[in-house]
Amino acid sequence: MKAASGPVALKEWASVVRALEEGKQIIALRKGGIIEETRDFQLVSPQFYLLPTYEHQRRELLKPEFQPFVDETAAAWSPDADTVRITVFAEAVEDIELSDQEAVDRLRDFHIWTDTFTEERLKWKRKQPLHLLLLRVYRLERPVDVPLRESYTGCKSWIRLEDALAGTPKLPVLPDAKFLEEVDKIRRALA
Repeated sequence: MKAASGPVALKEWASVVRALEEGKQIIALRKGGIIEETRDFQLVSPQFYLLPTYEHQRRELLKPEFQPFVDETAAAWSPDADTVRITVFAEAVEDIELSDQEAVDRLRDFHIWTDTFTEERLKWKRKQPLHLLLLRVYRLERPVDVPLRESYTGCKSWIRLEDALAGTPKLPVLPDAKFLEEVDKIRRALA
């Protein structure tokens, strides 16, 4: 991502943003977008906003109990929208590279995706690892509607927001003890 001023945002399915915002998971699994500048995923900033996306999320890629998240987030969005609502800020406390199916399978209880989807993610761009981001997630005290700019579109992971979001109060989604407990469970699952 080119250097510029303005906060950084990671583009993520709106249903996943919702799961993060509700404390249903504390991870993101990333390989990078089709048009990444580096051709693979890189953590360009340890702190970032989450910009919800709607185009590629599909119900059948989520576990049945989370499939309504796709319907609910899609109902609040219009393809003609000229703004996007940002509700979440995250800190990546760790970026773990995964390269085998067994490790990915051990994470199945810690996210909303189906086994089929996580397997497909791992196999896509086979030579590159799947990045497991452990995220400390914060809910914005007041959601922020930002203009949906042309520079935000396309299949890429990171964007530089052209609008200021500084000073927006944030509240942790999970209490510290619960967050650390979840991190410990994930690390033990991968050990």
